Formats: sequence, C-alpha cells, structure tokens
Amino acid sequence: MVKATSALLLTAILLASCSNGDNSGKTVNNNAQPTAAATETASPSATALAAQGNDAAEASASPQATPAGSSNTGGTAGGSTATDRQAATSGDAGTAQPSGETNPAEIPLLYHMNKNYDIVPNEEGTNKKVILLTFDDGPKEAEMINPLMDTLDKHKAKAIFFVNGYRVKEHPELLELIHSRGGIIGNHSWDHIKLKDEPYTEVKKQIEDVQKIVKEVVGETPHFFRPPHGAGGDVGKKVAAENGLLYMTWSVGSLDWEMKEKDANKTEKLITNVTDQLHSGSNILMHELPWTVEALDTLLTKLEAKGYSFVDPRSIELKMR
Repeated sequence: MVKATSALLLTAILLASCSNGDNSGKTVNNNAQPTAAATETASPSATALAAQGNDAAEASASPQATPAGSSNTGGTAGGSTATDRQAATSGDAGTAQPSGETNPAEIPLLYHMNKNYDIVPNEEGTNKKVILLTFDDGPKEAEMINPLMDTLDKHKAKAIFFVNGYRVKEHPELLELIHSRGGIIGNHSWDHIKLKDEPYTEVKKQIEDVQKIVKEVVGETPHFFRPPHGAGGDVGKKVAAENGLLYMTWSVGSLDWEMKEKDANKTEKLITNVTDQLHSGSNILMHELPWTVEALDTLLTKLEAKGYSFVDPRSIELKMR
C-alpha cells in the first residue's frame, strides 16, 4: 500500500513537472504593440508624441546638428524631413552621403520659398534672418571650386551649385568634387539657353538630360531648378514640377556676371551689390568667377555681422507657397 501510494505521488510530481515545462521560455506580453490596423486609427497627436519620443532618444544617444540659422531644434509638423521629400521625388533617400556630411534624415524641413523666391520659415519661432547662397553656370574649374568650398566650410554654410549639363559632360570630376565637398547640386539646364523661347519637348530634354547625367555621376538627382537668365516661362515651370524640382530664380543679384577681368574694385562692388539689396530670406545669385571667389569670405563675414545665417538648402520644402 505504501509502495502504491509512493508510486502515485511520484507520477503526480512528474506530470506537474512536464506541465510546467510546456510553458518554459514563454512570456506573457501585457504591453503588446498595436497591430497595423490599430495604429492607422491612432490619433495624430499620439503618433506625433511617439515620434518625438523616438527622436529624443536618438538625440540623447547621438546629438545631431541642426541647419545653420535655425532656432527650431524640432522637426516640422508631421515629422517631414529632407529624406522624406527626396524619397518622394527621386527615390534617392538611400544614397550615401559625402564623407563627414550630415544625413538628410537629420535635417527637418523648416523653410519654404515664396513667390518672390525668398526663403521663409514654416513656423513662428524659426529664425527668419537667413540667406540662401547659390552659384550658377558650373562646374568650371577646381581652382575656383575648392576655395569656394573652403570659404563655405569656414562659415559653416551650404550652397546650391546650379550646373549645366554640357559642363558636367566635359568635366564630370568637377561635379564629383562639388558633391564630395558637400555642395548641393542644382539643375541649370543642359545648354544654358532661354527656355521660355523653346517648345515643351526641348525644355523637357534640357532639364531631364541634366537630371540623368547628375544621377550617373554622383548617384542622386537634383531637387532644385533655376532657368538660365531667370527665363523658364510656364513650360519651364511645368517640366520642373513634373520632375519634382523646386523652380526658382533669385531675389538678390550680386551682378558678378556683369563684371570684367579688367574692371577695378570688383570685389567691393559685388559686396555692395549684395548688401544694398539684403533682406530676410534673401536668395543670392552668384557665379563661379574669380572675383566672386575672392569676395566670398569678406561677404559672408559682413552678412554674419549683420545677424544673418545661411540656410541649408536641404531644409527647404520642394514646393513654392
């Protein structure tokens, strides 16, 4: 009887042990994440708070740089960033950045361009005393590109380099140089002709051929378009929009293109031309020219002394409003 009772107890113990073993390694998750269907119906504010929480955690682990001149360290409404807009317009979000460059994912879209081609903050509280620097008609010579980039680096400034396709075809290594040094590449048409006088098919070719060759050389397409002579016409605007390009002319001209090698006091005249027209959001047109290279450091120093900073083009939305 005792042996039978012992056997029964032993059997019960073994059965209990087996039952517990079936649940070993399983954890009951009382904090399971919502399913895809559930998150689609979540309130926008809850989603935004969750995104902000993730951003804050990443910032604590690795502080990120904010665009020059920005007093707003947060993202834009909806969490839109330069990468979001690039992915939507060209599919190049995964393109590797030049060495030492800030990842576009870290650059919130804080600004937009108005109908006067000025750069305007999206929200109250964002620094409005900013300047957009641009250089047209390149790429020309490494002897001008490198000192331009040296000066921009010195002032922690970014600029758009609006390039012509025929020049890129002749010297793709110069486009690679601009890109590798952190310059933002813009589209300035293939042949530098007045597009407003051309039919749709020609304008389309002039713009899209530049998109293709820039993509072939540096791995990403431009996001900004400036028509030669500021004369794109309605057809230029249409083709630019079809290619996801922000169409712009300028709001401050340095008039460096009117100067000649033999002219005296070119750098002083260039600086005066800019400062006389200066205003918040100025979109400054310059060129890859020897006297512009010479004047740039002094010009940027004077602009900073007036309280201006230089907007990162990647923080500008690709839609005029």
